[in-house]
Amino acid sequence: MSIPQHLPSPVVSVRPVVLPAPARGTDLQVRITAPISGSGLPIIVFAHGFGADMDRYAPLVDHWAGHGFAVIQPTHLDARTLAIGPDDPRYPEIWRIRVTDLTQVIDSLKTIEAAVPGLDGRLDHQRIAVAGHSWGGQTASMLLGARVVDADGLPGEDMTDPRVTVGVLLATTGTGGTDLSPFAAEHFPFMSPDFAGMTTPALIVAGDQDDSPLSVRGPDWFTDPYHLSPAPKSLLTVVGGEHSLGGVSGYGVTETTDESPERVALIQRATTAYLHSAFNPQDPAWSTVDPGPLGQIESR
Repeated sequence: MSIPQHLPSPVVSVRPVVLPAPARGTDLQVRITAPISGSGLPIIVFAHGFGADMDRYAPLVDHWAGHGFAVIQPTHLDARTLAIGPDDPRYPEIWRIRVTDLTQVIDSLKTIEAAVPGLDGRLDHQRIAVAGHSWGGQTASMLLGARVVDADGLPGEDMTDPRVTVGVLLATTGTGGTDLSPFAAEHFPFMSPDFAGMTTPALIVAGDQDDSPLSVRGPDWFTDPYHLSPAPKSLLTVVGGEHSLGGVSGYGVTETTDESPERVALIQRATTAYLHSAFNPQDPAWSTVDPGPLGQIESR
């Protein structure tokens, strides 16, 4: 990567790049954000949370792009902008379609490059990460090896993508079954991941005040992807962080209940360092991250 890691670069963002998806029923729209210069750019494919779309998460996306990554954001079918409701026959399968959205993005990297002026030939197709927030974290985790537990209590389809070598899971839901609230069990039965096969290295980010109405357990539910998956994994616990983790999806959005530029800055710094070191093991960035009073880091 030719961009110095400590110097943020100006970025450019292009939307929408439209990928035909006849089986999906709605073409897949993506946004790509990248530094205006540099080559050999590692790729982050980012899955948004429920109801969001490719235009959210600027605090993370712009920071990552400014530090040498190309970030691709698909708009999933649950986006409010698409207005697909429970009466749509695709609705019960949106969790699965979300995963195939990420796979289609990776399948279409050359098409995406060619559609963005000045980007062609600048992406490193051998260095691909997936990241996601909330439901997007579960979506991303499926490409890392997590599976959804089926009605018989067994891990379902393996949707691991070997092209993905690292992940970042933000405020990602934990196990299902008796850990789900009655509302979640009724409306989100797919929210029952099994992390035993999630062998791909990943950083899990959880807020210690993320008390979700979807679970009866409390904030520790969001640490399950760390504790229940095989090493190597790292966990960043954000002190005082609620589900928005200070505003990762955008400071002004209605979901941000705990607005904190300081928490977001910690997550920007930590995730960027983690990804740089994951893609380049000689890079000491991750080992030098000091979360200070706003966070705690553990690894195994």
